Amino acid sequence: MDYQLGVKILFLAGITNILFLLLTFFSCRCLMGPRLSRFFAKQGWFRHLYKYHCLFWWGFFISVIIHTILAFYLFGSPF
Repeated sequence: MDYQLGVKILFLAGITNILFLLLTFFSCRCLMGPRLSRFFAKQGWFRHLYKYHCLFWWGFFISVIIHTILAFYLFGSPF
């Protein structure tokens, strides 16, 4: 794999990690706490977002795995 292409994919996987982490956090009623989750549960957009909560977890795990494997492939282990 070309090094520059690998670094670009690694960067995009990192951005995807952050995006899916935020989507997972803000669609999870447990992580936000009872006060925020009660407020958001009344909103229609949150109920729509909450339907996809499990898919956000899968996206997060897949992007972390891609990011980790590519980082080890490109940069190796520091130990």
